[in-house]
Amino acid sequence: MTSSPISERIASVSERIQAACRRAGRSPADVQLVAVTKTLPSETIHAALEAGLKVFGENYIQEARAKIEEIGPSASWHFIGHLQTNKAKYAVKLFDLIHSVDSLKLARELDKRAESINRRIPILIQVNISEEESKSGVDKAYTADLAAQACELPNLEVRGLMTMPPFFDQPEKARPYFKALREVQESIGSPLTELSMGMSGDFEVAIEEGATIIRVGTAIFGPRA
Repeated sequence: MTSSPISERIASVSERIQAACRRAGRSPADVQLVAVTKTLPSETIHAALEAGLKVFGENYIQEARAKIEEIGPSASWHFIGHLQTNKAKYAVKLFDLIHSVDSLKLARELDKRAESINRRIPILIQVNISEEESKSGVDKAYTADLAAQACELPNLEVRGLMTMPPFFDQPEKARPYFKALREVQESIGSPLTELSMGMSGDFEVAIEEGATIIRVGTAIFGPRA
């Protein structure tokens, strides 16, 4: 495989994941890297596929539809943005995992739409762990209730939790938020095994606090225009 800027950055991210796992006494195999491709053209995704990436995260349904139709089943697709209820019918067809279920209304709509295409869709519950008004997500205090209600919906497979901490220049400042999400997960227990947390600036700290899925864009693709 010829070297490219993307393949070099992927190698760097992989080394950072392995180092964070060593510090935490974890296996790198337990951390899934989702490459965030919002606003990026299909050619860039093809280059990332050729460099060995397999899982891509998109934030917007309309943008994702065009890319998924072009690139096809050679990639796995996660929806990581805010999902409006009226877009649930598209999400259940396009994505292998939806990270951002933040209400029972949305969960019920996804369940209904998944049933209509005879599919069981894996989801994560998005938690507003920082309690910021600008962020989506269920309140920490209601997470267990939403998870329990979603688990009763036959066409949803509730796998875990997702969060986005406040933005910090220093990754260490995000640690309390990642720790708090892990503690919510541990308090609920089975079947919540996944923790989607950590992005380009703080994924190492997230891994140290138990992240099983990290969502990385800039560290792989460089700054967006």
